[in-house]
Amino acid sequence: MDISVVIPLYNEAESLPELQAWIERVMEANHFSYEILYVNDGSTDDSWEIIEQLAMQSPHVKGVKFRRNYGKSPALHCGFERAKGDVVITMDADLQDSPDEIPELYRMIKEDGYDMISGWKKKRYDPLSKTIPTRLFNATARKFSGVSLHDFNCGLKSYRNEVVKNIEIYNDMHRYIPYLAKIAGFGKIGERVVQHQARKYGKTKFGMNRFVNGYLDLITLWFTSKFGKKPMHFFGLWGSAMFLIGFVALVYVLVMKLLSLMAGDLRPLVTLSPYFYISLTAMVMGTQMFLAGFLGELISRNSPQRNKYKIEKEL
Repeated sequence: MDISVVIPLYNEAESLPELQAWIERVMEANHFSYEILYVNDGSTDDSWEIIEQLAMQSPHVKGVKFRRNYGKSPALHCGFERAKGDVVITMDADLQDSPDEIPELYRMIKEDGYDMISGWKKKRYDPLSKTIPTRLFNATARKFSGVSLHDFNCGLKSYRNEVVKNIEIYNDMHRYIPYLAKIAGFGKIGERVVQHQARKYGKTKFGMNRFVNGYLDLITLWFTSKFGKKPMHFFGLWGSAMFLIGFVALVYVLVMKLLSLMAGDLRPLVTLSPYFYISLTAMVMGTQMFLAGFLGELISRNSPQRNKYKIEKEL
């Protein structure tokens, strides 16, 4: 099979028939063998009934229905598990992503040899309250991940099947699929400017809290990818540094006290020096961080994933 189109959705009943017809026109015009996987993320409207009707009308349609709303990442995860096409293409169900982009996204994977292509909505039909935070978010993601993309969160992407089978998307990590692919060893990640259309039906399902959560998820992903298998390298280093700072401050306090005693001055109290509190705080924090790294190492060594590595080929 050439292409699997994975479409996560939540309350998009109005757009589904139009989206289905559009995808079918593109697929038939390019003579692709394909499947369309709709993942209904606990919709409360008639989305599932529409998907059932589409499945009756077309042998290419498959559907998954969640009992409740879990989020876009779990929906993509379930779609990726079931995708059988050589190339997997994701898009949103709100008609803001154009199926006309599918042939070129497919070609870039099959002919140009990319592992993954991410869409870039260079010209957006969104309000400034959405586009400005998005620019800041993408700039931060580029800095942390080292992946040079302009639009990490674009729903329109294409992948080699091997890529989606080797990444795990959870929580709200769908924003960082390019970073997850890089961590999994798929380094040939490209970008393509894609057409962005104004929303035709309904309203966006994402609020401003996604930007706050996005930054927290990015820090988590960066930390676990860098220190997940060697937590002592982070906590041990900074714990030792904090402890050393505290020890130096403590030595300074003791030396000053000894000099005062040798001069016959008994009045300066150790507790009056700010260095006493710096030493106390730093040594306690350093010890705690070192112990955190030690516990992290114990947990890592007992993890069943400790010696699980991505093997590309074997003779």
